Amino acid sequence: MSAERESGTIGVLGGSGTVGRVAVNRLAEAGTGSLRVGARDVERARAAVREAGVAASRARVLGVDLRDPAQLAAFCSGCSVVVNCAGPSYQVLDTVARAALAAGADYVDAAGDTVAMRALSAEAPTELETRSAVFSAGLMPGLSGLLPRLLAEDGPLERLDTYVGGAAAIGPLSAVDALLTRGPGFGTALAAWRGGAVVPNALSPLRSVALPGFRGRVHAWPFLSAEAEELAATLGVDELRNYTVYVSERIPEALAGAWARDDVPIEEHVPSVVAAADADVAVGGPWYTLLFHARPRDRDRSGPTRLILRTPDSYALSGVVAALAARSLVEGGVPPGTHAAADVLDPRRTLDDLVADALVDEVDLG
Repeated sequence: MSAERESGTIGVLGGSGTVGRVAVNRLAEAGTGSLRVGARDVERARAAVREAGVAASRARVLGVDLRDPAQLAAFCSGCSVVVNCAGPSYQVLDTVARAALAAGADYVDAAGDTVAMRALSAEAPTELETRSAVFSAGLMPGLSGLLPRLLAEDGPLERLDTYVGGAAAIGPLSAVDALLTRGPGFGTALAAWRGGAVVPNALSPLRSVALPGFRGRVHAWPFLSAEAEELAATLGVDELRNYTVYVSERIPEALAGAWARDDVPIEEHVPSVVAAADADVAVGGPWYTLLFHARPRDRDRSGPTRLILRTPDSYALSGVVAALAARSLVEGGVPPGTHAAADVLDPRRTLDDLVADALVDEVDLG
């Protein structure tokens, strides 16, 4: 691991949003350094900082548009770590990472995925020889690839089933990201990981099923994400099944309808996805669950085989994870280079931090 960084200013971009304001609050509580909060709407960002309970003396608010290279460079200048909680991810890609690294800062992206990491790795900045860029520091991807590792600590797994989902409002920018999560670099629908390879069309949707930790009956759609595939390979799991869980079939139907119409600009499908998510939330409010179930190769081994984590707000919990990743960077817990959060955060310490966090309703490891 790298040596502990000198404590300095941590910049949080997108500080007026749900993810950003939680990240600001948790970083302020941790006392990891002074804070710089960036957003396009300065007054909204100041209000968010106040609502997060952070004193004005602890957080300087600056107006910044990610599309303006000069503003972005000025924001990053003087920061030791830059945490990006702004989106949409498909537009941001490696833009903020490159600006942060050029300013001599480490980088954390609360979203960002394999596509963004590949973009940064292409013509990788020389600063990555001494600095770190951590992507996917959120709930999914992020915790969905980190926490299952706890179930493999006591020995190899024959099978790992992962279920992540619930009810959450989806904003227009997040809806575009959701519509783009298919094709190379994102994952394969209906696929499973078996015997060290991706097996297409191996699984079918699970409709109206009862799952531990989930409310009522839900619908689980198989999707072998890039993160799940990497997890399976890292752990050496014989078989991995990864499901995205919905409280109704509204969102899967909206996504399927959009993907069937390649002749229509993707932005035109956004209202149907947003409306589907809103309708799901209207039924029973927002909630999200992560469920991981392992079958060890050695049936007589000790150790946990199931982990459940429940939160009332998936976006806000992503802010917690982003703050934990920034803390790990400050403490020197991340080596130089480009990484997914699931590969460099300590799963046990992360779970302990989540257990103590107000945004976690339940953790059951057993």
